[in-house]
This record gives sequence, structure tokens and C-alpha cells, in this order.
Amino acid sequence: MKVTEAKFICGAVDPRGFPKDGLPEIAFIGRSNVGKSSLINSLLGTKKLARTSNTPGRTQQINFFKVNGQFYFVDLPGYGYARISKAQRQELQRLLEKYLAPRDTFMLSILLVDSRHLPTELDLQMKSWLEQHARPVLVVLTKSDKLSNNELRNQLIEIRAALGTDQVIPYSAVTGKGKEALWNSILTQIGVGN
Repeated sequence: MKVTEAKFICGAVDPRGFPKDGLPEIAFIGRSNVGKSSLINSLLGTKKLARTSNTPGRTQQINFFKVNGQFYFVDLPGYGYARISKAQRQELQRLLEKYLAPRDTFMLSILLVDSRHLPTELDLQMKSWLEQHARPVLVVLTKSDKLSNNELRNQLIEIRAALGTDQVIPYSAVTGKGKEALWNSILTQIGVGN
């Protein structure tokens, strides 16, 4: 995929702020610190569009990035970060549910899991929730460059079994491994050509 234009459109804290132009949306979701912003920046060929942070739990709004004027990448708040209050966690959960459940333009959820670890209980709950709401899910394993080929092969087997899916793409924002496969899956899902 040749990205000719990618721009930040808005950060929304409730549905009134979501774009209303009807373009397809691809949502990126995962635990805090799983590498969501790095993956989005890598796919878009930029270093600074999605803000990365060494502090997990920074994204507390839903960020929309328009790609080539054709569709949106949607950066959802990370889940599972313990240092925010219970009330903040509940508010973030409500915001996620307001976005994920009712949108007709929502075409694909990309569930990010750290390739070095088995999916957490929260990862499994998120996948189950998306499936119960008939939302297509593609699992992407981030930070795959941190593992040897052998370790990654073994992790793939275990993670596929834990999540009950073969739809898993290992990805590295550092080396670009998995980038073409992920773009192909995204474009196929939303019906946009390369």
C-alpha cells in the first residue's frame, strides 16, 4: 500500500466527536504498552503521527487518522493499565463500547498482542466481546523482532491455540516484517485496492 497522505483528524472522548463522513474504519486495540502507536506509524511510513510514549495508558481518547482520503485508522485507548483509577478505567471501557458496538463504518478490529507473551485474560475477553458483537478480528503480534525465528514459531503456535484462531500476523515496527501481509488483510476487508 502506498500511503500518500495520512493525517490526524480528531481525538474524541464521546460519540459526538466521531467522524460522520461514512468512510471505512480500521480500529487498533490492545493492552497499554503493546506497541499500538509504533505499529500505526510503521504502517503509515511516519514516526510522529500517532504519539508514542514510554508511559503506558497515555491514550485516553479515540484518535482518528485519515489515510489517503479513503479510510480511517482508529487508535483506541489501551486497556489493562493499573495506574489509572477505577473510575477512569470504567470511563475508558464505556468509551470503547460506545465506539465498538454500534458503528456501521467499523470494518475491522486489529487486536494487538505482544508476541513475547501469551494473551492475557483481558486480551481473551476483548476478542470474545468483538466476536459476540459480530466484529471481524485480526490478531497482530507486535514486537516480533525481539524473538528468534524459533521462539516466534513456538509463540505463534501457542498464541493461535490460546485465541482459537489462525488469523495471526507477526509484526515488527522496527524491521517492517509483516507489513505487507497486514496491509493486504486491511485492504481486502475494506475493499480498497493497492
